[in-house]
Amino acid sequence: MKHGYHHGNLRQALVDAALALIAERGPTGFTLSEAAKRADVTPAAVYRHFAGRDDLIAEVARQGYDIFAALMEFAYDDGKPTALAAFEATGRAYLAFARKYPGHYMAMFESGLSFNAHPDLALVAGKARAVLERAAEKLSDQMPPDRRPPATMFSAHVWAMSHGVVELYMRGAPGAKSPFTPEDLLEAGIGIYLRGLGLLPPDC
Repeated sequence: MKHGYHHGNLRQALVDAALALIAERGPTGFTLSEAAKRADVTPAAVYRHFAGRDDLIAEVARQGYDIFAALMEFAYDDGKPTALAAFEATGRAYLAFARKYPGHYMAMFESGLSFNAHPDLALVAGKARAVLERAAEKLSDQMPPDRRPPATMFSAHVWAMSHGVVELYMRGAPGAKSPFTPEDLLEAGIGIYLRGLGLLPPDC
């Protein structure tokens, strides 16, 4: 008798199985049959819910973006206590998400999924980006209008910086590649960037 899931919850059981496999082997390191075995169901049962492995990984990524967007929104806290503190909090939230949800993170950013092929994924991913863009726009309001960088570019730079810290300094053995914590590296990088824009005085 199969016991890996309750009736009606097979779809989520497969997502959970895929999450575990992604965390262990990466998003391209397993087959649908292996996901079915991990969920304790027959391979044929998978196709009642997913057309193929990419569809299964896309659902893992979609759920990940939902969590990510909620975490970013919570960190931003409607721009409180200050625009600067809220902006920095979104960067730390990126690192926190990657650390706590490695399977989701890899499905979102390392699976090679096309947003064109999965428009629902593009929609939920946009929610997370919108939080960082809002934070960037609020912070840049302190600059004269003719000197403000576009919020989309501003936020993209910090997103890229956060992603780089995760990929270079959070994957593998902690502290193996840097004497500094990922959080310290990101904070310093954001500080240098914001000073370059004139949003922080040189001695901050």
